[in-house]
Amino acid sequence: MVAGSVIGRCLPCHRKTAREDLRVSQEAAEQVTPDTTEETGPEETGPAETGPAETASAAGKSEEAEAVEAAEATEGSATAAEDAEAARLAGPSDSSPSLGWFGWRRRYPRTARGVTIGTSVLAGALLLFALLVPNQLERLTPEAFFRLPAEGILLAGLLLALPPRSRRLAAVVSGALLGLLTVLKFVDMGFYQVLARPFDLVLDWILLDDAAEFVRESFGRTGQVLAVVGVIVLIVAVLVLITLAMVRVTNLMVSHRAVAARTTLILGTTWITCMTLGIQLTGVPLATKGNADLVNNRVEQVRAGLADGRVFQKQAAVDAFAKTPPDQLLTGLRGKDVLFTFIESYGRVAIDDPAMAPQVDAALREGTSSLKAAGFQSRSGWLRSPVTGAGSWLAHSTFLSGLWIKNQQRYRSLTTSDRATLNSYFRKTGAWRTVGVVPGVRRAWPEGKYFALDHIYDSEHLGYQGPYFSWTPVPDQFSLEAFQRLEHGKKDREPIMAEIILASSHNPWSPIARMVDWDDLGDGSVFHQIKKEGTDPKEVWKDPERVRTEYRRAIEYSIHSLTAWVERYGTDDTVLVFLGDHQPVPTVTAGNTSKDVPVTIVARDQKILDRIADWHWTDGLKPAENAPTWGMDKFRDRFLTAYGPGKD
Repeated sequence: MVAGSVIGRCLPCHRKTAREDLRVSQEAAEQVTPDTTEETGPEETGPAETGPAETASAAGKSEEAEAVEAAEATEGSATAAEDAEAARLAGPSDSSPSLGWFGWRRRYPRTARGVTIGTSVLAGALLLFALLVPNQLERLTPEAFFRLPAEGILLAGLLLALPPRSRRLAAVVSGALLGLLTVLKFVDMGFYQVLARPFDLVLDWILLDDAAEFVRESFGRTGQVLAVVGVIVLIVAVLVLITLAMVRVTNLMVSHRAVAARTTLILGTTWITCMTLGIQLTGVPLATKGNADLVNNRVEQVRAGLADGRVFQKQAAVDAFAKTPPDQLLTGLRGKDVLFTFIESYGRVAIDDPAMAPQVDAALREGTSSLKAAGFQSRSGWLRSPVTGAGSWLAHSTFLSGLWIKNQQRYRSLTTSDRATLNSYFRKTGAWRTVGVVPGVRRAWPEGKYFALDHIYDSEHLGYQGPYFSWTPVPDQFSLEAFQRLEHGKKDREPIMAEIILASSHNPWSPIARMVDWDDLGDGSVFHQIKKEGTDPKEVWKDPERVRTEYRRAIEYSIHSLTAWVERYGTDDTVLVFLGDHQPVPTVTAGNTSKDVPVTIVARDQKILDRIADWHWTDGLKPAENAPTWGMDKFRDRFLTAYGPGKD
C-alpha cells in the first residue's frame, strides 16, 4: 500500500488568531470603561444610567464578536470534512468528562503523536507483509519484501476514488479478504513442507484432522491442544489485525489525499515500467502480481477438483481383468505365499542422496547377500508414487487398484466402488486366504472391507504390550513376528496373500526402535528401555540434518527387519513384494522433487523371477539409477499379466 509514504498528520488551528484578537479587545474595553459606581443617597436608588463609554465598549465588543463568528463560519464551511476526518483519527475528545481515559493525549502530546505515527507505520508494514509474503518457506527471503505489489497499488487507487461510505465498506471487506489470503499462504507453507504441494481448497480439509491426530501421537494430548489453540488464535489475529490495518491506512490516505494520489500514480507508473523491462533485484522481479496469480491458480484448482470426480469415474470403469475367469487369474503363483509389504516413507532419496546413500546402500547390499545365502534372489525397479511427504493410503490404493489415487476425493470414490484390487483378485480365485497387518490403524477402518481382506490385524490385535515410538504404534520387527505367529507360522494352512504395512519409518523418525534377538521379543516390553535410550523428536526437529540422519536410520531398521524375517522364516513358497509408499517430507528430500520409490520382488523359486525377466529390473535389493520407472498405478495390471496363464 502506498499509504506508508504519507504517515503522520497535523491538526490545523484555524481559529486561534481570531480568538486571541477577541480576548485582547475585551481586555482593552475593560481598561477604557471608567468606574462609575459611587455612593448615592436615598434619592438615587433608581436604576443606573449607561454612560457613553460603556455604550461604545459594548458596541466595540459586539463588532469584534460578530467578526470572529463570521470568520469561524466561513472557515468551518471550508474545513468541515477535514475536521471530521481528523476527529476520527484523533479519537474521543480529551475534554469530555465521560471519556477521561483519553486525557493522556492532552497531557502528553509528544507521546500521543509518537504512538499515532508508530501505529500507522505498523499498519502499513503489516499490509505490505500480507501483500508480499510468499506461500513457501524457501521463498521467504528479504528480497521477497522489496517488491511492488500490483494489488496494493490498484487497491490504493480504488479506495481514494470511492465516496466515504463505500470507501469504509471497501476497506473492511478488502482487509478481511487480504487476511484470508494471508492465512491461506500460511497453510500452504505447511502443506509444502509436508506434501510438497499447496493446500487443495476442495479436497484437503480432511487432512487437517489427520494432522491434529499426528501431533497428538507425536507430542501427546497437551501438545495437540496447544497446537490447535495456537492455530485458531493465529488465524483470528491475522484476520482482525489486517482488517484494522486496512481501515487505518485508508483513513490516513484520505486525510492526505493529494500526497496519496501522487504517490499512487508514481508507484503505478514504476510498476508498469519494471514489469515491461523485467527489472529484478538479486534475481527477484521488482514488480509482482503474486496475489492475483495465487487466486487465479486456486480458482483453476477448485474447478479441476470439482470436475475430477467425473474424470475418475470414466477411468475406474475400464478394467482389463474384470471378466477374466477365476481359474485364469494368477496361475503362476498358485501355492505361494504372496506378501505385499509397504515400507513407510521409503523413497528414492534414501538411495540417491549422498549424505544417506553410503549407509542405506550398505544395508541393501547386506540384505541382498544374506538373502542370497538363504537361497533367495531379488529384482528391483522404480515406481512413481502419486503423493510425496504423506498420504500413504493414497499410494497403497493406487498400487493395489491400478488407478491413480492422487487425492481424498478419489480415495473415497474408490473405496465405495466395486473396482477390483490385487487383494480381491487373489480372493476371487479361492486359492488364497487374504490377511492384512496394519499396525498404523488405531481406530475404526471401514475402508478395510473394500480391500477384500479376510482378516485384519491392527495395532490392538498384534499382542504388542510395548511403548509407542512417537507416531509408530508397533515396531516393524514385532509386526513381522506377530504375522509369523498369527498366520504364516501355522501348520496345515492354505496359502496366504498378505498386505503388510510397516510403520517404523513414519515421520517424525524419533525415537527409533532397534533390532533385538527374535527370541527376546516376547510381548514387546523389551522396547520400553529401547525407547528411553532413543532421541527426543522435539530436539531432533530443531536441526534438519538430525532429521535426515534419523530418517536414514529408520529406513535401515525397516530394511533389516524385513530381510531378517525372510531369512529366518521364508520358504520355497515365499514371494515377497516390498516397496516404499512415497518420498519423505521436503525437510529430508532437501529440494528433490522426485516421487520415485524403490520396489523389489524376492523369491527362492527362480520361476517366479523368470516371469518378470522382460521388466528389466536390477538384480538385488537396490535398483540401478537407470532401472525402469513406472507409475505406481501400472503395477497391478503388469503383475496380473506376468503371473497369468499367458506366461505358463
